[in-house]
Amino acid sequence: MGSINFTMSYEGASSDRHRIDLYDVSTALIGFQRSLALTTHLLLNDEIITQAPSLKNAKIFAIPPEAGSWKLTAVISTALYTLGTAQNNSPVGHVLYSLYDYVISESLGVHVDYNKSLGVLYKEAAARKIDVPVVKESQVDALIEKCSNAIVEMHRPIVKSGSATQCVITCGQRNHEAPLRTALNRKTYAYIHETIEDRVPNVYEGRVSSYNTNTFKGRIYIPALGRPVAFELEPNTRSNREVEVVARSLFHSGLKQHQEPGSLIYIVASQKTSKGGVLKSLMISKVSDKPYS
Repeated sequence: MGSINFTMSYEGASSDRHRIDLYDVSTALIGFQRSLALTTHLLLNDEIITQAPSLKNAKIFAIPPEAGSWKLTAVISTALYTLGTAQNNSPVGHVLYSLYDYVISESLGVHVDYNKSLGVLYKEAAARKIDVPVVKESQVDALIEKCSNAIVEMHRPIVKSGSATQCVITCGQRNHEAPLRTALNRKTYAYIHETIEDRVPNVYEGRVSSYNTNTFKGRIYIPALGRPVAFELEPNTRSNREVEVVARSLFHSGLKQHQEPGSLIYIVASQKTSKGGVLKSLMISKVSDKPYS
């Protein structure tokens, strides 16, 4: 039975004196458990679930809070893989840490390069002939969308009662803990929770990295920005022809056929930005496989 620990620690304000609003932290813990459950399930079962109780092939237990800043450790336990994160770190434990770090950071506006994070781990495992579950970039993009509300709830002690000023999440055993690259605070809450719509359309070119046929939502990598951006097709942009253009770009992206015709597409879209002006998503009104003149 392998296990890996994730610790959520609230710091600042009354949390430093071991006091935190009970309702706020209980709501935050539900978000913490949900985000871990959905991430773990995808890694172990190659499937994105919508309900945390549907987690299969793993259990998540809680260790009692410790003295000091208010913190709680969740232990993810599974018999499928060795997840240990002590000095002899397992490749699967590294992947789970990197996957969760990717989800949290991208959700909070910090871009993580898939090829330089998860991609590197997969190459290292392949070189050592170690079997690890592979999560595609398109799957991670879909997971980010499913975890969004849970991550909002994890901010509650910071933005509702103010009984904490930030939340730091670490992975590993005591003395061998690695923090996620992004801490939760009021600025990250403003990014994930508050959205400003700009109805003035702009033209972009990019490659689709994920797409959900049921919601007409996905993510598109825009070279000019150097990162993927979430998008949604407006109702009048959901014809068979336009969806086919999106699907063809996704097909070529999955095979890394970036030079093939149809890989790069062109869109007309309005922006949704954070309160601080960071681009969060695009509402697409036009899509084409040819440049707009």
